[in-house]
Amino acid sequence: MSKIQAAILPVTPFQQNCTLIWNEDTKNGVVIDPGGDVDRILSAIKECGMEVRKIVLTHGHIDHAGGAKELREELGVEIEGPHRDDEFLLNGLEAQGREYGLQGAQNVQPDKWLDEGEILHMADMDFEILHCPGHSPGSLVYYNKEARFALVGDVLFQGSIGRTDFPYGDTDALLGAIENKVLPLGDDVSFICGHGPGSTLGDERQSNPFLTQLRR
Repeated sequence: MSKIQAAILPVTPFQQNCTLIWNEDTKNGVVIDPGGDVDRILSAIKECGMEVRKIVLTHGHIDHAGGAKELREELGVEIEGPHRDDEFLLNGLEAQGREYGLQGAQNVQPDKWLDEGEILHMADMDFEILHCPGHSPGSLVYYNKEARFALVGDVLFQGSIGRTDFPYGDTDALLGAIENKVLPLGDDVSFICGHGPGSTLGDERQSNPFLTQLRR
């Protein structure tokens, strides 16, 4: 097994899985999707004993990115991701906060946008980047081949997929990305998603009602 360690910290009333990923040997790590409750995230970082090298976003929704600016200021590290197509969402985080009654969300610009075909270096390991729009235009999946492990954000869940009933949502695009980009990674790939328990691609291929009709 790889040297990757992970801790999941559900944050905000949406119970979004803010995930800490680190290398067990070096303790170098990242924070994935700090949607809020920054004080709790900082406490979890200290408890894990990890050294945060960057913050990574899978997409621009408030429950995933609302605390990113504050955490960047606390840690003095850069934010990478998501895809630039989610820029309008990151520029509207404060408005999203008012809409949902969430305190403390701040608009944020990442230090680096990410795109498919690039490599994201985190926890001293390389993750492939897959652009998987549909839930949001700029949603990204991060995949490490060595560990057979992926971070899928809200693209895919245990037993479900990301909601697409937003004005910018696209069910066909999301299912196409899952079918043509995510599932071909292999049935043995395990994943952490943005809400709820993780799973494997094989289990979802067999039992997820949104995926059982796909060709692959």
